[in-house]
This record gives sequence, structure tokens and C-alpha cells, in this order.
Amino acid sequence: MKSDFKKQVPTYTAPRGSFEIVTVPPLQFLMIDGHGDPNSAQSYADALATLFPVAYALKFFSKRELDRDYTVMPLEALWWADDMTSFTSARDKSQWSWTLLNMVPDWITAEHLDAARRNAASRGGAPSLDALRPEALEEGQVVQTLHIGSYDDEAPVLDALHHEFIPAHALQMTGRHHEIYLSDPRRTASDKLRTILRQPVSPAGEPSQ
Repeated sequence: MKSDFKKQVPTYTAPRGSFEIVTVPPLQFLMIDGHGDPNSAQSYADALATLFPVAYALKFFSKRELDRDYTVMPLEALWWADDMTSFTSARDKSQWSWTLLNMVPDWITAEHLDAARRNAASRGGAPSLDALRPEALEEGQVVQTLHIGSYDDEAPVLDALHHEFIPAHALQMTGRHHEIYLSDPRRTASDKLRTILRQPVSPAGEPSQ
């Protein structure tokens, strides 16, 4: 039986056209950090060229050696900047920092990852292997919504999230803006891209993490 965590983890779905407050369970990811415009930064292209070869090597290792098959999860990313208006009104992508993510099952160990690294290295074309790390992410309470459309059309949604919904519900932003890319932009028209937009929150007045 192949596991599909998009269907098994409820927070991999979100409502379109409204925000919801949910609690995300702790999950394990492959992570690579970087900075700069994702459309032009070489570090972003290198991170993508590394993340998925390792993710697929892990999947096939798990299926072959552990007899546990699963569907490779979609690309995700954490985004932040010194001035968060670079995501909304300013929309200055050169100021963005990011962590690319790919969720992996909790039965995957550091030893399994080492084997997948060696596999990816032997095939070549994974330029950021040294920057790749496994790490758990515990977001806890978040606000999220499903955005359908171009990535460049997210700004009004994020503005409403940051300046309307979150304050109106006596919450404050904690942690980093999180996006889950449910569509492959190489195969999907920009106006039909499906992206979960997520912001960790806590009650207003609590010390920020």
C-alpha cells in the first residue's frame, strides 16, 4: 500500500476564498536555505535541482529496502524578509530569503538520507547536496487558505491575511510565511496554479517565537 500524505495529513488541504485556523502536526522535511529572487537566483535553481533527486532516491530506497512506498510530496517553501512589505505592497523579490522544503515520512532516518545523497551524487546534477539537511518543523497553530492563480497575484491575499484576518482574530504572526505548491508550474497555466498560503500565529500579546 502506497502512502499519500497529501490525503493523510489534513492540513494539506485548505479552503479557497477564505481563511481557516488549524493546527499543523510536527512533520519531517528535507530543507535547503537561500536568499534572492526565485526567478533569477542561481542558488534557488541549484536547490530545486538537488531537493527532488534526493527526495526520489529516498522514496525508491524506502520502497526497495523498507517495503514502505509513498508518494513524493510537493515542493514547499518558507519565506521571510527584514521588511515583510516586500511580499505585499513593495513586492521586492530580491529581498526574500527562503527555505525550500520537501516533506518525508518519519520513518526516514539520517542513515537513509546519507544513502540517498550518495545515490544523487553518483548520478550528478545535484549541486547543493552539502546544503541539504533533514529537520522537523513544528508550526502548531496557523492560518491558511488556498490561492488559485499566479504567484504574483498572492500579494492582496497576503495583505488581507496579515492586516485584516489575523488582527481581527486577536492573533499575531509567528514563524515564517509558508507556501505549499500543489501544482507543477511547468505543466499548469499560471491562472490555475494551486498554492496553500500559510502563516503561523499565536494569541496576540504572547511572546513571539
